[in-house]
Amino acid sequence: MDDFEATSVDVRETHLFVRRAGKGPPLLMLHGFPQTHLMWRLVAPALVRHFTVVCADLRGYGDSGCPDSDDAHGPYAKRAMARDLVILMERLGFASFAVAGHDRGGRVAYRLALDHPRRVTRLAVLDVLPTSTVWEHADARLALAYWPWSMLAQPMPLPERLLQSAAEAVVDAALDGWGPKSDAFTPAVRAAYAAPLRDPSHAHAICEEYRAAATLDREHDAADRSAGRRIACPVVVLWSKGDALDTWYADAGGPLSLWRSWCDDVRGQALDGGHFFPETRPDETVRALEGFFRAAGD
Repeated sequence: MDDFEATSVDVRETHLFVRRAGKGPPLLMLHGFPQTHLMWRLVAPALVRHFTVVCADLRGYGDSGCPDSDDAHGPYAKRAMARDLVILMERLGFASFAVAGHDRGGRVAYRLALDHPRRVTRLAVLDVLPTSTVWEHADARLALAYWPWSMLAQPMPLPERLLQSAAEAVVDAALDGWGPKSDAFTPAVRAAYAAPLRDPSHAHAICEEYRAAATLDREHDAADRSAGRRIACPVVVLWSKGDALDTWYADAGGPLSLWRSWCDDVRGQALDGGHFFPETRPDETVRALEGFFRAAGD
């Protein structure tokens, strides 16, 4: 992403590191765990043909700031992270924009669409279900396969110490355990993902984000469901073929059925490549995202 402008933007409560390129309609791209904006390195350069692409590190991740938390984990709820991004895009000159989010970034992305419906024109959520939905269907498979949900939500300081002392092992376990091994995960990429985990402030922030997902994020989802709030903009759901979202929720109708309870206009498909398909299958990911975001007139 050397052709992308790199900058740090003050968003009041903290600062966000972003890379930006292109001249078309704005498209904000959000990463997951244990990644940073770097996860879009094989996708974003292709999308700048049609969009102004903004790849941001979420608060607490990558090169972004780590504001102090509180006992309720409020500064790391997806609601707070979504506010950051509204301010970020305003300061970059965009009052409304499309959003694509993978994994944790997908959770921030759909919260953005719920809390700021006039801001989000189109939404792509990649290999993710709403947080409250995941917890409602949680079982031993989730606890064992996607261990950060339970491990990183434990009280401090144990999870923080695990991240800091075994950053490389955490990254390798995720990248190699949630999909096929891939040449996309070079030693340099793995090192870039591990570096923030070794930093005490970032390790604590990431754990706080998982603690918020186990508490406040669920409460915010439940309040929205009770109030009948839905995502009004067009939504595309992409998920990993043969993996968790594709198989675990068959009795509930699969990921599209689960998202339809939240969205007025949703479509989607499974892609090969495991959980990290934007990195392991970038061409397929580009085609799916480009086709959806360019269809703004639908």
